[in-house]
Amino acid sequence: MISKEIRYIGVNDHDLDLFEGQYPVYSGMSYNSYLILDEKIAVMDTVDASKGPEFLDNLQRELGGRSPDYLVVHHMEPDHSASIQALVERYPQVRIVASAKALQMMPQYFDLDLSQAIAVKEGDLLNLGRHKLSFVMAPMVHWPEVMFSFETTEKVLFSADAFGKFGALDVDQPWESEACRYYFNIVGKYGPQVQAVLKKAAALDIQTICPLHGPILSAPVEPYIDLYRTWSSYTPECEGVFLAYASIHGNTADTAHHLKALLEEQHCPHVEMLDLTRDDLSDALAEAFRYGKMILCASSYNANVMPAMEDFLHHLQGKNYQNRTVALVENGSWAPSANRAMTALLEPMKNVTILPETVTIRGKEKESDLPAMQALVQAILK
Repeated sequence: MISKEIRYIGVNDHDLDLFEGQYPVYSGMSYNSYLILDEKIAVMDTVDASKGPEFLDNLQRELGGRSPDYLVVHHMEPDHSASIQALVERYPQVRIVASAKALQMMPQYFDLDLSQAIAVKEGDLLNLGRHKLSFVMAPMVHWPEVMFSFETTEKVLFSADAFGKFGALDVDQPWESEACRYYFNIVGKYGPQVQAVLKKAAALDIQTICPLHGPILSAPVEPYIDLYRTWSSYTPECEGVFLAYASIHGNTADTAHHLKALLEEQHCPHVEMLDLTRDDLSDALAEAFRYGKMILCASSYNANVMPAMEDFLHHLQGKNYQNRTVALVENGSWAPSANRAMTALLEPMKNVTILPETVTIRGKEKESDLPAMQALVQAILK
């Protein structure tokens, strides 16, 4: 329960292994929905189809025999909208409230009579009685039809996918951990659009944030908003170096571990290291954005670079990786090609500085390779 009149009616999902078919959810997922009880009653979004019956049971229990007047749809992605048809069939008098773009998309998913639907735009107000909803358009955060709503009495921001995180609500974990991975993998490409809606939100006296995934965020909400400002401006969050490696037979991995030790000897604030052939790509992507400096160590492969590294760099391109410094280390027994291939993928990225101090290992690292490795460490720390 958020308050006496604003209730949580969402569900936890511990059956899901991959969110959006690609991101591991290590501690489940929540699909959040909310209910505002007033002279008029508003349901704020629905849930994934797999949890629709549980959601409708939660709704019926909290309604206490009443019927909802409005269903506010902030986001049309199926993990939030898939139960719209079932809700309308149970409560046929309900009026759908959404952006014009969302109403255009709705027939792609449902067979509904939308003649009584209400298309809202920036600044429109929905009066429920004591509670009033003011609508804030948030296109491309992270779909084109997205909107937020601000409840002006209790000062609650219903923020669609913004400020969400991976993880079910019955699992105790810090918001920041999985919120970062969620942001950069789901929303991160759209930094300018997030910045635009944050400017609008700055004019609101927000005391509570109700996202569509993850926990309800209570006052003070400034730390969460500040992190979103940092992430959406492509500004590094942490001091230190992210070290990502892709190794075939273990020799490149040995070099990566040696580089980590060299960085720590030079009092690098923090070194985060991941194996791109073993650790999940979504974790690596989040760490790449979290830090301002990155070292990539990769084996050469088919006159190119190890596929795990190539895939990682393609994903960074797709998420608008920028404003970072990168150092390169390659391994190749007879024709090293990894640095050339990594450079070709990095060069089109915005404001990415590729250090000239590179390292080439031929097979197994030797003592003669140490000066180049030390020079690379000094350059990335400088």
